[in-house]
Amino acid sequence: MRDVTLSVVALVGEKVAPFELGVVCQVFGLDRSEEGLPVHDFAVCGLRPGPVATTAGFAIQVDHALDRLETADLITIPAWPDAERPVPAPVAEALRAAVARGARVLSICTGAFPLAAAGLLDGRRAATHWQFADRLAERYPRVRVDREVLYVEDGPILTSAGAAAGIDACLHVVRREYGAATANALARRMVVPAHRSGGQAQFIELPVPAAGDGYGLSGLIDWMQAHLDRPLTVETLAARAAMSPRTFARRFKAATGTTPLRWLLDRRLQHAEELLERTDLPVEAVAVRAGFGSADALRHHFTARRGIGPATHRRTFRRPAQ
Repeated sequence: MRDVTLSVVALVGEKVAPFELGVVCQVFGLDRSEEGLPVHDFAVCGLRPGPVATTAGFAIQVDHALDRLETADLITIPAWPDAERPVPAPVAEALRAAVARGARVLSICTGAFPLAAAGLLDGRRAATHWQFADRLAERYPRVRVDREVLYVEDGPILTSAGAAAGIDACLHVVRREYGAATANALARRMVVPAHRSGGQAQFIELPVPAAGDGYGLSGLIDWMQAHLDRPLTVETLAARAAMSPRTFARRFKAATGTTPLRWLLDRRLQHAEELLERTDLPVEAVAVRAGFGSADALRHHFTARRGIGPATHRRTFRRPAQ
């Protein structure tokens, strides 16, 4: 068994949404050391130990009270079904104390509400499910609610949208902590995408395209993924899809929630991370294989999006040869 790494706690209120709690348990609560994945010191805590009702009609047993937050490296808050009710003062106080001592916090869906009630989102960008974004903004006007993203990280706090976006946010934490290779391996184990481009807009009242309306871009997207090293432009991709550039860009965004060039940048960065972690290729060669063309271009985009340069990423996450 591998050594335990992070101490992770899931905080629940008087009621909990079982799917969102299950997301956190899947990512941080299972021992997958035999597969070479990290092991976490994981616990579920609440106001007090005892049974906690779920929104699905059954109860779970919570063994830890709020004092469990005092030693947590990462506090996760699944969807908070009692978002309309005042957050208990001890919960708000425990969250503030945890962040003050350096803990990180990740919320899923309405889990942003107790963070806002504790004042931890004041002046920060934050996400929640699109159905509750207006309510969060109205109740807590000092929070900069971003209605379009799947998740957003601002300082030590990461907030995410609906249930599936919680998976994205958890994998983002894994990627930050252990590198892309570990996040990708865990995503494969869970049979979910390691990274989704786009935002919540793709899930909000979009019309269903008629049959034959040209949205069948899956083949082209697979081809793009396999040819990231090529100089792909909207014009060349549109020609391959037999569309005008404007029509292609519109339909690509409708299908993926993002632009073709943003999608390519995300995938190229992810491929560069994998090459840095798994190979000894020089940065210049990584840049070419990932489609950036030059080491300078790779450094610019990598630093802008990841906060560190490619060489630092390699030193941090490079896996020794087996």
